[in-house]
Amino acid sequence: MTVFSLALILIGLGGTNMSDDPKPAPDAPAQTPTPTVQPAKLETIVLGGGCFWCTEAVYEELLGVEDVTSGYSGGSIRNPSYEQVLSGFTGHAEVIKITYDPSVIKPEDLLHVFLTVHDPTTLNQQGPDHGTQYRSVIFVSNEAERERAMKIMKEVADAKVWRNPIVTTIEPLKTFYPAEDYHQDYYRQFKTARGPKVLQMNANYCRAVIEPKVAKFRKKYAAQLKKKPAIPTKP
Repeated sequence: MTVFSLALILIGLGGTNMSDDPKPAPDAPAQTPTPTVQPAKLETIVLGGGCFWCTEAVYEELLGVEDVTSGYSGGSIRNPSYEQVLSGFTGHAEVIKITYDPSVIKPEDLLHVFLTVHDPTTLNQQGPDHGTQYRSVIFVSNEAERERAMKIMKEVADAKVWRNPIVTTIEPLKTFYPAEDYHQDYYRQFKTARGPKVLQMNANYCRAVIEPKVAKFRKKYAAQLKKKPAIPTKP
């Protein structure tokens, strides 16, 4: 071996320093898992209490109610139009589908509101609206819901809230058909409308029928309202 080769070997050995080997990384601190917020388990109920513009306006203001959709249920044809339902020949009722958080408001409370903000003692009529499409009806999906509806109806009857007997029907929920877009949030649209649009939105009906119903509801259920009314009381 030449002196030059030996020198290369020594240089190579000298350049290797075991202390330079990478050290194992210290254990990382345990990560605290971010708590996952479980979305509320929402439920629905379908009710008919006359014109859906009125009942929708009321329930939109209740604490715990996430959504209210106007529509039709209880009839014999598929996807009925407003004009068909209005004729009274389809068997549908004007209804609302209420989507709510049962941890905030109980279905029993929704039924109590229902049986006290419309007149459940007039057969196929609410104020100026006549016909089976305006009947007072609770739609149910099972026997437990039927029993619950009967229980609340008895409570209201026993409390003598109404002078006459309650004629609200309890019917099986088969299909709910959403109403046309222009029916959704109708009273809210009216209260924020300006100019000629106000006259195009049944202004007399809104002022004479819906407005007193909403005012009565707000007074009776003030403690259960959302912080700010969903619908202003004045334009």
